[in-house]
Amino acid sequence: MWVFGYGSLVWKADFKYELKLVGYIKGYLRRFYQHSIDHRGLPHKPGRVVTLIPSEDSSTVWGVAYKIRTEDIEQVTKHLDFREKNGYSKQTVTFYPKDTKHEPFDLTLYVATEENDSYAGPATIEDIAMQVISCTGPSGSNKEYVYKLAEAMRQLVPNIQDEHLFALESAVKVLDPDLKKS
Repeated sequence: MWVFGYGSLVWKADFKYELKLVGYIKGYLRRFYQHSIDHRGLPHKPGRVVTLIPSEDSSTVWGVAYKIRTEDIEQVTKHLDFREKNGYSKQTVTFYPKDTKHEPFDLTLYVATEENDSYAGPATIEDIAMQVISCTGPSGSNKEYVYKLAEAMRQLVPNIQDEHLFALESAVKVLDPDLKKS
């Protein structure tokens, strides 16, 4: 079993895996269109985290594929089903490894669709940044999530420009009082 990480799983794989590969999937865009009431926000003040939305073109989303050992599949699946319980469902897509010595293969990803109760939907980068800067949940601040994801993507694929993610990171930094102190 392989699982695709495109949000916090990029830098925080809190489960057993035997191999990880950097690569991408096609036909999606990474967007901060999902409310987080259980990790980066609270029910009365939801944060924003990423989900994938279908694209009309051959857009790609870069991330990390994790290979789960057969003996760990049940435990990892239960863990991820619980971790992604706030509106995410499983889909199967083709993954294209950055390292071309590996052939493309199918894997599982968790995606939050418009039909779930926590779907936040589109908003301007500025409005999303205002929400992000003011939210914290059990897993930490929402701004930390944005910063860590942006930094991880720069390290994994420095030549790839994720416009939505990097625009949001810039907008959050403008609002971040901790950065204004330095």
